[in-house]
Amino acid sequence: MEDKIWQGFLYDFYGELLNEHQREVYESYIIEDLSLSEIADEVSMSRQGVHDLIKRCNKKLQMYEGKLHLVDKFLHIRDDVSKINELAKEATEDNLSKICDISNDILEEL
Repeated sequence: MEDKIWQGFLYDFYGELLNEHQREVYESYIIEDLSLSEIADEVSMSRQGVHDLIKRCNKKLQMYEGKLHLVDKFLHIRDDVSKINELAKEATEDNLSKICDISNDILEEL
């Protein structure tokens, strides 16, 4: 998965655990796709300071994911729901059985 997309997922799940300043800078970089220089001008920091802050935020968000695995669970469930949708298009008895198995796996994971 592309790094920026992964960082976006991490921010979606754990961004509220960052302080307000960290969120502002990280959102500018990940969501608004501003350059380090643009962010530095916006928040009155050096470019290197912005770089270091983003790096620390990434490390912190990765730590949360390493402990909680919420993004991994979400992506796994999203894949399972996609499989269910594909199987539901052809409602054979075998596919219905597979749908039940996948949905049971999702419920157990939740």
